[in-house]
Amino acid sequence: MGCLAISVSSLAHAGEKDFKTGPVILKYGKAAMVELDEPLPKRSRFKVSFDTAEAGQTGEVNRKFDSLARFLNMHAQAGTLPNRIDLAMVVHGPAATDLTNNDYYGAKYDGAENANAPLIRALMENGTEFYICGQTAAYRDINQEDLLPEVKMSLSAMTAHAQLQQDGYTLNPF
Repeated sequence: MGCLAISVSSLAHAGEKDFKTGPVILKYGKAAMVELDEPLPKRSRFKVSFDTAEAGQTGEVNRKFDSLARFLNMHAQAGTLPNRIDLAMVVHGPAATDLTNNDYYGAKYDGAENANAPLIRALMENGTEFYICGQTAAYRDINQEDLLPEVKMSLSAMTAHAQLQQDGYTLNPF
């Protein structure tokens, strides 16, 4: 019977302590530096859309929104200029409430503040666009004035994704 030896010395040895925020989004989006076999080309351009229907825990940051910050931070750590990264988040279903202002959010969740607001603001300041599914908004009685500033109302999540794809965005499945 043969023996199979596996070397793990070339694997990244990063622990939780090695994950840090920044350099683009300073309080969110922890990522670890990774030694790359092939560095990202300096001309790399990313146009990526994300999707979520999953709401965050009441009063906590939605992990899907934090993924956008992580995407920006890890690519900037790897040498991609932030102005070469265009991100979009399409939100529908229960997650729609995570895009609402404190008045709406607090009325739904016993006075809790929307912990997503500072992260969404930081992401938008760095070019990220947020779209809410208009069908979800209508179903959940969310009006434009209930949304955080700059959140865009789309006809539907399906429509937002179709338009983003036509604009050259790829859909990140994670």
